[in-house]
Amino acid sequence: MTSPPRVAVVGANGHGRWHRRVIAPLHAAGRLRLVALVDVRPVEDDPAAPVPPGVEVFTDHRAMLAATRPEVVVICTPPHTHLAIARDALAVGADLLLEKPPVLSLAEHEEMAWALAAAGRVAQVGFQALGSAALTALTDALAAGRLGTVTGISTVAAWQRPDSYYARSPWAGRRSLHGIPVLDGALANPLAHAVMQCLAIAEALGGATPWPVSIEVERYRVRPIEVEDTAVLRVLFRAGPPVLVAVTLAAEEFVPGEVVVTGTTGRAVLEYPTDRLRLPGDVVTRRVPGRLGLLENLLAHRVDPAGVPLIAPLARTAPFTALLDALRPAPEPRLLDGDLVSTVGDGGERVRHLRGVVDVLRRAAERGALPSELAVPWAVAAYRAELPG
Repeated sequence: MTSPPRVAVVGANGHGRWHRRVIAPLHAAGRLRLVALVDVRPVEDDPAAPVPPGVEVFTDHRAMLAATRPEVVVICTPPHTHLAIARDALAVGADLLLEKPPVLSLAEHEEMAWALAAAGRVAQVGFQALGSAALTALTDALAAGRLGTVTGISTVAAWQRPDSYYARSPWAGRRSLHGIPVLDGALANPLAHAVMQCLAIAEALGGATPWPVSIEVERYRVRPIEVEDTAVLRVLFRAGPPVLVAVTLAAEEFVPGEVVVTGTTGRAVLEYPTDRLRLPGDVVTRRVPGRLGLLENLLAHRVDPAGVPLIAPLARTAPFTALLDALRPAPEPRLLDGDLVSTVGDGGERVRHLRGVVDVLRRAAERGALPSELAVPWAVAAYRAELPG
């Protein structure tokens, strides 16, 4: 009888606790064996994911790899550390579950792909919304022609983040740390899923990886950080409709995340965090149950590589990395303050709201336009960039 694969988590605190909660029932059921946790800080207790007996705890991932030789490594560390840790894990023969964003440049993406090929291993990237049955139902509807010819793809997500969010780590809200790019903005990190869902729809329409050829972006911030907390990004592709991404972490009202696909004969709306979908002809929005877990999918792929494709292989995320690469040289986001911003709460729980931002984002998404094209008073001229072909 084959023993379950040995799994380790590098970056066991913070979002790593979410991964530990996913692992806990799989460990209990004997589908994997958690052998090690790694973090530079003491591992935090989590009632939903207690550390099983026999699991070793390390502060250095190299010491862990040498001692436990895991077969699957979950890497949930700051994005700028992913490539180096991945190389070390691949050297001991491990497959990877790599948090998003996987890397921060196309050069790093190519280096990661080369390292995987050389080791004969695979990497699944943590875009868990790609495993949604609701997304599959939407792409099936597109294939069946229920929307006619698709003319536009857009997304709106409006979240709030308190001051403590930007004090969570030395790299939080930073463009770079010690000269190394970290790009901890809304587009690259918390609202990256909104971007990736749009790319997945573009992929379904074209039948291949959608490669962006140019971007136009306006980036804003309501606090003294180095990256955007509010952004509108327009992406053009070699073929197919454009994508318009309109997101904020400074909202007065919460919008979980809506992806809207507009066609000549209908319109579909996918609320990607909740797997709720409305297709042409639907009277109400319905929840589409069923989301394939990325770790379970990776484990199944290891057993049957030909029969079980990865949901989010590194190659599928290349267009997302290309967008980050294009954003890297963009100028500093415009600081919005004064009467444009209101605050609620005190201390670390203080939240800053950009007045009227949700209305601006919705208008941008509906029209496929940037705020400056909508004559928004606080808007600035867009940054434009061509992407390598």
